[in-house]
Amino acid sequence: MFVGVAFLLYGLDLSLSGEEGFARVNELLDSFLAKLIIWGILSALLYHLVAGIKHLLMDMGIGEELKSGRLAAKLTIVISVILIVLAGVWVWQ
Repeated sequence: MFVGVAFLLYGLDLSLSGEEGFARVNELLDSFLAKLIIWGILSALLYHLVAGIKHLLMDMGIGEELKSGRLAAKLTIVISVILIVLAGVWVWQ
């Protein structure tokens, strides 16, 4: 996620530099590599979000036992995979 911020900041800086920079960012975002990087950043953010929600629930005392903790971990992976696939569909549409 940290490395992805560098790509996002570069794109933001380039797009705000002027009309030509904005057009260049639009052109770059059509490339396979840019879409792959964006999908990777979104994947990391989505997993981080889902795992964070799981930890917030655990802080409230939900899912602290071994059995429910394992279920929560499996649900975190499944929900993350579903969201990551949906993000991939959205990026490549």
